[in-house]
Amino acid sequence: MAYVAIADRDHHLHDPTTFIEKYVWSQDHKVIAIQYGSVAIFVGLIALVLSLMMRLQIGFPGTFTFITPYKYYEFVTMHGMIMVIYLLTALFLGGFGNYLIPLMCGARDMVFPYMNMLSFWVYLVSVIVLLSSFFVPGGPTGAGWTLYPPQTVLEGTPGSQWGIVLMLASLAIFIVAFTMGGLNYVTTVLQARCRGMTLMRMPLSVWGIFVATILGLLAFPALLVAAIMMLLDRLIGTSFFMPALLSLGEQSGHEGGSPILFQHLFWFFGHPEVYIVALPAFGIVSDLLSTHARKNIFGYRMMVWAIIAIGALSFVVWAHHMYVSGMNPYFGFFFATTTLIIAVPTAIKVYNWVLTLWRGDLQMNIPNLFAIGFIFTFVHGGLTGLFLGNVTVDLPLSDTYFVIGHFHMVMGVSPVMVLFGAIYHWFPKLTGKMPNEILGRLHFWMTFLGTYAIYLPMHYLGILGMPRRYYAYGQTDFIPGSAHAVNEAITIAAIVVATAQVVFLINVFYSLWKGKPAGSNPWRATTLEWQTPQTPPVHGNWGPKLPVVYRWAYDYSVPGEKDDFIPQNEPPKGHHSLG
Repeated sequence: MAYVAIADRDHHLHDPTTFIEKYVWSQDHKVIAIQYGSVAIFVGLIALVLSLMMRLQIGFPGTFTFITPYKYYEFVTMHGMIMVIYLLTALFLGGFGNYLIPLMCGARDMVFPYMNMLSFWVYLVSVIVLLSSFFVPGGPTGAGWTLYPPQTVLEGTPGSQWGIVLMLASLAIFIVAFTMGGLNYVTTVLQARCRGMTLMRMPLSVWGIFVATILGLLAFPALLVAAIMMLLDRLIGTSFFMPALLSLGEQSGHEGGSPILFQHLFWFFGHPEVYIVALPAFGIVSDLLSTHARKNIFGYRMMVWAIIAIGALSFVVWAHHMYVSGMNPYFGFFFATTTLIIAVPTAIKVYNWVLTLWRGDLQMNIPNLFAIGFIFTFVHGGLTGLFLGNVTVDLPLSDTYFVIGHFHMVMGVSPVMVLFGAIYHWFPKLTGKMPNEILGRLHFWMTFLGTYAIYLPMHYLGILGMPRRYYAYGQTDFIPGSAHAVNEAITIAAIVVATAQVVFLINVFYSLWKGKPAGSNPWRATTLEWQTPQTPPVHGNWGPKLPVVYRWAYDYSVPGEKDDFIPQNEPPKGHHSLG
């Protein structure tokens, strides 16, 4: 699939004529990306504050009387769901997917700009519905971010009246928004690439976002039907997931439902969701490392096929989250095996990142610091995943702090490191200004060292057998005094990391105000988004003519060339330009 004619058709773009058309009901993919990113970061900051509330209770139990058991479980649930769905998924796909796909593919905009605009506003509605649960009677749901029945809808669980209804409704609305955006991303990649931009010339950022979007379009329907079925269980008394049981000494009125069915539906979505977040991170970090090491990515085709293989395998590993639910040993063997197999293409990517850095001309600027930091956090998080993928090791470690440590290193810290690296990398293109170097380095070191101080000790707590999701531990015999001291230290480290994000926000607003002019291509990068006629790019991106691509995205330090990079749209020597 080399060149598709739709890219060169005369695009009748909806040019904005008023402030509202330009910045509110905008159909420009770049403005929509900023809208997605701003809302995602805002709601992510709320989740960060919730995590601090949880840590204050765990580190210093009973000190903060406003953190009641009910509130604690509400914080746990809302923190997890916001971070995974409304921050990471929305920011990688809605934010960077929207901004990068048309620019990197040489398109003027998304194929369906109006639907793209709608996807953001529907996403915003889902966020408003979710946050409104803080203000309803009973507060938000406190059932845990995985929302396992039957406790989600039983009396006694926080938010079992309004909270769970708003959570499930918000998820359903989010999935509608994602579907509108996702169809746009896939269609734009397949149909609107500029002349010469073959699939195997696309930057790995586009490949990661493209495959992750396909995963989402296949996996989110499982969550959608699970949310609707649980809503029916809660509102009209059906029994999809609710078995016959006694609640507060009375028959619940349900019978015959299967809580395990919900777990299968949730995790059939939930494990691909890990890679819906991870694959864009893999692609983006590949581009950051190559650009800032001044070296072509090692094993480009292998990296592409590894992304595709990880995406395919992610659909056959979901039940490794359910070993403790009870399953036939042969099923346990199958899912443990597939979990180990998916580590192979992932390890290939790690080797290729390290080999890309090997003997490169490393530019130790802010984006590269975050990209290299990602390799460390991802390797450490991934190694502990090999332990948890093994049935016999997972059973005693499940529901302990070991799982919290693993999950946050691989699914929390690692993607967030890439997000920060990407924001610093594309900030000059987005704004025309350079981020402040001193504040950026301070932000990196506080975040990188602080997250290790939080999550490495959690593995120790998990091996001690310290269970997660407890409001208070009291004088528990099998938990030594050292565990309580460790929890205090973790809480202090969490406060430091939260403070680092304030430094990040200061950097963003200070650089917008007083940042140095960036020029059109401050990182001397090869990909198309850095070759636009204007910085920041205007509506339509490319002026009267679309670019023509002559080479792959990684021509760095080519022997015999005057510059240490060759843009994708620069013709070979002696070749007449097709532009």
